[in-house]
Amino acid sequence: MSINVEVSKTGSESALSTIRKFSRKVQGTGLVKTVRKRRYYARDASKIVKKKRALKLLKRRAEYHKLVREGKIIEAPRRGYSRGPGQSESTSQTRPAEGAPIER
Repeated sequence: MSINVEVSKTGSESALSTIRKFSRKVQGTGLVKTVRKRRYYARDASKIVKKKRALKLLKRRAEYHKLVREGKIIEAPRRGYSRGPGQSESTSQTRPAEGAPIER
């Protein structure tokens, strides 16, 4: 793919304005946009790779939840989880466990 852009200096035009004129013409062709788009091209993963990755993720999650249930690790707080208004971080961590009796 080749695109020729030619700009000539007219009369008392400065070199800077000639460069600007050239830049506008190059941008008008869309060449810069396409080159930048292709710069970091990464091909899509195949179906097999996607399936393997998904199965691996499911296995890791199941193992993590199993360890949490057994009490071997502490469950990490959810990232990006927004609490409602008026709820601070300390109130959400001091909640009783699901199976614990409620004191009155």
